[in-house]
Amino acid sequence: MKRSPDGLGPIVSLDRRAARPLHRQLYDGYRDAILDGRLRAGQRLPSTRSLARELAVSRMPVVLAFEQLVAEGYVESRVGAGSFVSSQLRVRGDAGGPRAPAAPAARPGPRRLPRATLPVIDEPWLVGAGPFRIAQPAVDEFPVELWARLVARRARRLARQHLMYGDAMGFAPLREALAEHLRTVRSARCTAQQIMIVNGSQQALALAARALIEPGDAVWVEEPGFGGARDALRLAGARLVGVPVDDDGLDVAAGIARCRTVRAAYVTPSHQYPLGVILSAPRRLQLLDWARRTGAWLLEDDYDSEYRYDHQPIASLQGLDSDQRVIHIGTFSKVLFPALRIGYVVIPLDLVARFRRIREAMDNSPAPLHQAVLHDFFREGHFARHLRRMRGIYAERRRALVAAIERELGDTVRVLGDRAGMHVVVLLPRAARDREIAARAERRGLSIVPLSSCYAVPGRHVRPGLVLGYGTTRVTEIADAVRRLKASLAG
Repeated sequence: MKRSPDGLGPIVSLDRRAARPLHRQLYDGYRDAILDGRLRAGQRLPSTRSLARELAVSRMPVVLAFEQLVAEGYVESRVGAGSFVSSQLRVRGDAGGPRAPAAPAARPGPRRLPRATLPVIDEPWLVGAGPFRIAQPAVDEFPVELWARLVARRARRLARQHLMYGDAMGFAPLREALAEHLRTVRSARCTAQQIMIVNGSQQALALAARALIEPGDAVWVEEPGFGGARDALRLAGARLVGVPVDDDGLDVAAGIARCRTVRAAYVTPSHQYPLGVILSAPRRLQLLDWARRTGAWLLEDDYDSEYRYDHQPIASLQGLDSDQRVIHIGTFSKVLFPALRIGYVVIPLDLVARFRRIREAMDNSPAPLHQAVLHDFFREGHFARHLRRMRGIYAERRRALVAAIERELGDTVRVLGDRAGMHVVVLLPRAARDREIAARAERRGLSIVPLSSCYAVPGRHVRPGLVLGYGTTRVTEIADAVRRLKASLAG
């Protein structure tokens, strides 16, 4: 990396023969320089025009790289002044010198988990399958015939060893393909040795909870957040501590004020569920620093990060973790189809044996056939093509839904989380009773989750709202569905 003649900041040496696109090389170079302290908080960066001229490239890759840095919170763009390293960032190498690494936290020992029970909750909005059902992909757009051919091809090649118990970690070729995918697309730091194939993200959460949490341990959870994660943690005997989410994601300072010493924190940093916000770069670094100092584990749920419509997918929290504190969890339920029941967990190397042993006690090993088919789907390029196609479909549905909400509901509501994923949140006036509205909507054939049901602790800080999924709702159905929603709001 060299410096520009005007002294405004480092310039990345580009490799035009590399497989990585130029904008990604620029983004990686500037992000690394910010994280390791070569660029300090508040430092002015070169203009995109001068940087493009200096590098002898078109301006487009420079603009794309800077837009991504701004989107993730590493860089601030000030109108009329230029681009600067975020003034909120405090990384190693900032004023005061590099921080000494924290002493490694003691690993939890073996324990005997108590039998736990979960409350039975009446949620009629989850019974039906009408418009706006959340967490459901457009399975009618999935290439079923292609998948069937891949299944048939693998089935014809079945050997006797494929009928035996498999590896508890999963099908090795799929793990290799996944490691490559995560390194390339999610900026993860992992090898196939660290990846375990599981039956969806819920099993990954259950495994992580059993591996890391003692009964009675305090665990941070996002408020509002994902009920499935709370259930998995409760079954492990965890004591949940709700931490508020704002426009920058999990409020780490609020979490420390509420409960400083906890065993773990559950986060959805790339697309918070349900509000859809991104955990900003300053918050990510603050969270990693807190975990390093306290010895806490970070459970990163990367449930639908592939679907982002205004920028490249956000880099994973695990990719920033130099202390092996992050357990990265992902699933193919949203990207492909829920019945596939394949997810994965990226495990710190020193915990692989522990996770493996717990997995062997739970269900021994995942079924091999569809793992092998998914491997073929990856290696033959079908996954990337399907993802590109679905991004276009979901982006069109998102635009139609937001336009219909604005047309029918106007200024009475506020839409959140419309830049990514497969759902939006409609915030209602403070006095609204969102559970009653969701129940009325269910009677009109809609499947709408009330935002208040996403809170672990009911109280005065609960915001009423509605979570609207658009994965299974066609563009032609949206206008009528929003009119039915408007009628449900009226009574």
